[in-house]
Amino acid sequence: MSGALGVSGLVRACHPGPTVAVTLLTALLAVAAGTGWTTGLLVTAAVCAGQLTIGWSNDLLDTERDRASGRADKPLASGAVARGSVRAALAAATAATVVLSGLTGWRSAAVHLVLVVGSGWAYNLGVKGTLWSWVPYAVAFGSLPAVVWLAAGPGWSLPPAWMTLVGALLGVGAHLLNVLPDLADDERTGVRGLPHRLGERRVRLLAPLLLLTGALLVVLAPGGEVPVWGWVAVVVSAALAGVAWVTRGSTPFVAAMLLAVVNVVGLVLRG
Repeated sequence: MSGALGVSGLVRACHPGPTVAVTLLTALLAVAAGTGWTTGLLVTAAVCAGQLTIGWSNDLLDTERDRASGRADKPLASGAVARGSVRAALAAATAATVVLSGLTGWRSAAVHLVLVVGSGWAYNLGVKGTLWSWVPYAVAFGSLPAVVWLAAGPGWSLPPAWMTLVGALLGVGAHLLNVLPDLADDERTGVRGLPHRLGERRVRLLAPLLLLTGALLVVLAPGGEVPVWGWVAVVVSAALAGVAWVTRGSTPFVAAMLLAVVNVVGLVLRG
């Protein structure tokens, strides 16, 4: 295995799409919270490191199942990267997560390590195969604004409750859409989370509704006069939800992440 191939496999094994998306959401939330450059960079880096641990641990834990499913897109299952390399990267990312989180303050660190990273690991370790597979997503995405706000403000400086609800809705919607391409493979290897129990047709109906509800909350929940761009955001969000509704493969998850970005940009503009 050449060095270039090993690095490429290592990058693909960290689930780069979700990792980049959540990191970007954190950076935008830091702008909305007014953290300042130093704190904003620290909390964004901490969340990025935490997402790397979730992605790499997921592929390590699922290697045998991915091989059984013939997942050629999975670097560990296909042999594109060695398990030892992923373990070493996971150990480094875990240490970075703890250190960087600690630098944002113990309150932000506690929420990040327990509710965000802890939820991701709980999902990987078995919750994803149960009826409660949606809970880690709801908790992690719903807690992300608190991670940023606690890093930005003194004491227990928390974001508005509606912001937490929006995060939870987006998290559950993203979970439902993310699992869609793998429903058949998961069923064959004994994984039956909430999306598998609902079935593809119900998931495609439910996920866009959750995401649109989050979009409406972003625009309407803060109160006051809704600016023109707020209604534009609703229209764009509806279009993205529609894309998620009718497409296949990885496109629904990409649309869901773009919808989340539109909502967070809305939060920044609202501020």
